[in-house]
Amino acid sequence: MIRRLVPLAAALALLAGCSDEADPARPVGDPSPGVLRVLAGSELADMQPILDEAAKATGITVKLSFSGTIDGAEKVASGAVEQGFDAVWFSSNRYLELVPEAQKRLGTPTKVMSSPVVLGLPAQKVAELGWDGKRVGWAEIAEAAGAQKFTYGMTDPSASNSGFSALVGVAAALSGSGSALDAAKINAVAPQLKQFFSAQTLSAGSSGWLSEAYGRRARGEDPGAKVDGLINYESVLLSQNDPLTLVYPSDGVVTADYPLTLLTSASSAAREAHQKLSDYLKSPDAQRRIMDTTHRRPAAPQVPLDGKFAVKDLVELPFPGSQSAVDGLITTYFDQLRRPSRTLYVLDTSGSMQGDRIDGLRQALVGLTGADESLAGKFNRFHGREQVTLLPFNSTAQPALKYEVRADDPRPVLDQIRGTATSLDAAGGTAIYSSLRSGYDVLRQQINADPDRFTSIVLMTDGENTGSEDIGQFETFHGTLPQNLKGIPIFPVLFGESATGEMDRLAKMSGGKVFDARSRSLSAAFKEIRGYQ
Repeated sequence: MIRRLVPLAAALALLAGCSDEADPARPVGDPSPGVLRVLAGSELADMQPILDEAAKATGITVKLSFSGTIDGAEKVASGAVEQGFDAVWFSSNRYLELVPEAQKRLGTPTKVMSSPVVLGLPAQKVAELGWDGKRVGWAEIAEAAGAQKFTYGMTDPSASNSGFSALVGVAAALSGSGSALDAAKINAVAPQLKQFFSAQTLSAGSSGWLSEAYGRRARGEDPGAKVDGLINYESVLLSQNDPLTLVYPSDGVVTADYPLTLLTSASSAAREAHQKLSDYLKSPDAQRRIMDTTHRRPAAPQVPLDGKFAVKDLVELPFPGSQSAVDGLITTYFDQLRRPSRTLYVLDTSGSMQGDRIDGLRQALVGLTGADESLAGKFNRFHGREQVTLLPFNSTAQPALKYEVRADDPRPVLDQIRGTATSLDAAGGTAIYSSLRSGYDVLRQQINADPDRFTSIVLMTDGENTGSEDIGQFETFHGTLPQNLKGIPIFPVLFGESATGEMDRLAKMSGGKVFDARSRSLSAAFKEIRGYQ
């Protein structure tokens, strides 16, 4: 079923960037009466006005702190979530319930609202595909994607639930195996899955940033290539200012049901606060307010669906029945299915990086070689088929060190990257912009040889530029680049005494995003960037 929507003026500012605070998942204060401390998915920032209304009505103040899908699951499984939180509120508990150490910490859930993950395309593209007014399944969508009849953006399934749900949904639908999905069945449909993901040309670590990047490209405000559509939450697509037509696959979707879940370790005061808040959020008035302002479907059956939801009764695809199946699917996605990545790391090794700072940089890079054995670390490592180039710089750019991770035997190359990372040393000045310019010479050669990759630049510097080329000169140079280089996003990492304004300019001119490591480790920032590469 296809739903055409009119552009809405609702802003997505609250959705964007919620996971980019200095330490987004830190505890939010000590236990206190009338306060519920909640670790939540970043897209729930748009619930804050409703939670403010709930505080006035119930006396319960909700303090939200944000985390990604896999990272949040790890915090619950390890027990770290109990040190500072009373409840969790992710888009779904399905993955948590597959992890025994996490499941035992989950108490009473209250399903507050829902939103399926669907495909949004411009009306003209839907008509070109012959899908206007027609029901299409995932197999037909995958075939059209493989024939390059449309392109789309999707979030990283290890960082954001919308990408995670899309990956699970298309794999379950194409395999027809539902909860019995396993490695053998994934391999059986790998050619169709590879077809489907060949059309993905934009990746992001959050649904909000994905939506904003799509809009900027559609309006010509971003130098990156335009993308036809998005795979995202229905609620985000309904909020999109750029008009899209929603395609609901006839064979089913995976739906986020947003269970506000008390932890088993919660105090009696927190339990009381959770109950009061849950009762308020499930009330008809609050449910209608949620539907009107966030474009999510109400959980209360007595509240009728608004007309903007064209498909009332959704077919829900079964979720895999084991953690190993889900983890294997995510690993296969990165190592085999999606277009491979190419990342240029432009790394400040100037004298100001001596001591703890250069140690932090070494650790951040080593963590991406597989040394980080955490659940999140497993998916944030350098992936099979990925091209990684390290370009250290100080007073001048050093020789570029190029690596390509083999899908069948990644360890030798990962060990080489680890060896290079541990040998980085700090001395000299900080020639940021001439070093960045040198990086484009490297990327030009790589792209000419192999253009079909997600390509990005990560710039890490701890201070102001001391080189002869300044930001204005670099901006002029950037404007002369051909489109395939101009559209490469730069992801600056703020660290130490970084020139914040200049880093913002770099991100804006390239369609990238700034990441802040001034109050957290470089490892945390580098792992977060992985969702955008």
